[in-house]
Amino acid sequence: PAAPAALSGCAAPSALPSAPQAGQPGPAVAQATPDYPYAPCGNPPVKLEKQAQEFLNQLAAEDGTPLYDLSYAAAREVLDKLQSGPVDKLPAEISERTVPGGPTGPVSIRVVRPPGITGPLPGIVYLHGGGWILGNAQTHDRLVRQIANGARASVIFVNYTPSPEAQFPVPIEQAYTVAKWVAEHGGEIGVDSSRLAIAGDSVGGNMTAAVTLMAKQRGGPSFRQQVLLYPVVDARFDTPSYNRFADGCWLTRRAMEWFWDAYAPDHAVRNQPLASPLLATVEQLRGLPKTLVITDSDVLLDGANAYADKLRSAGVPVTNRHFAAITHDFMMLNALAGTDADKAAVAETTKTLREALYGKEKAKAGTK
Repeated sequence: PAAPAALSGCAAPSALPSAPQAGQPGPAVAQATPDYPYAPCGNPPVKLEKQAQEFLNQLAAEDGTPLYDLSYAAAREVLDKLQSGPVDKLPAEISERTVPGGPTGPVSIRVVRPPGITGPLPGIVYLHGGGWILGNAQTHDRLVRQIANGARASVIFVNYTPSPEAQFPVPIEQAYTVAKWVAEHGGEIGVDSSRLAIAGDSVGGNMTAAVTLMAKQRGGPSFRQQVLLYPVVDARFDTPSYNRFADGCWLTRRAMEWFWDAYAPDHAVRNQPLASPLLATVEQLRGLPKTLVITDSDVLLDGANAYADKLRSAGVPVTNRHFAAITHDFMMLNALAGTDADKAAVAETTKTLREALYGKEKAKAGTK
């Protein structure tokens, strides 16, 4: 069968499954035919939710050009197109501004707040995925709105410079600049700087882990919680999950190698803990904020679990949640909106953030 598309490699398909609208059931699994293949997820394959398998089948049927054979600009258009279809989104109040003092100049941010709430809210610094190359405020708009509404917090979305235009450590220095600014000037954007968390998906999870390490090394800011959504934690490609899911589903080993080559072409720097948090010592991890790790069926699974275990060894409170019947990026991809995994993972993420930022009793009561 043809390889699944987009992050595994294929070009933007022409007829992607749309995200289900409110009150509508998701699509059924397509039957394999010579012109419409079944796209297995892993070797041996895992059994996916119907909506996820339909998504992979349609991508496989397109059999397009792998991302890593496209220009960076063309590759970015693949994800932009993939995320451009109609999908239900929660309401939000959105503003844009820049933060001074980044390593290469001011850093752009988007502030996303639940609507109709006056006064300061807790803040969540958010670092997006997309292999350091792809992704932006639009591709992650639905997910960020869900987090803001569910956590009753302002999400500060960092528009870090993508790779290869910026390479390690510039993007994480930009992210740290924003986090430090929010801690010192949060009132300028309606954020209570005493209640901060940080979160990110995929390579954004890598950057989240890096920023918490930087904050420890540099004496702040302080985060009540970090959330790592199917994170990249090191640059080794030989774990059992990398072997099982080498050809996908969705995210392949070859795509991850391409992402790393854009972000950290100097292989020597990949061994630094700020590039590969899994390589941090237990002592370096000690005292980091309590952590939620969400995983799925992808090449990154074993690394994420190993990082969670290492954090526990350092005395950090860690919660793991694994969603076996779904693919990488499932919380971000609009085509997978409303899957059982998506709904449960968003609920877990927002509950965790709400309780960290408000306290369990106040979070239950829905009050500040």
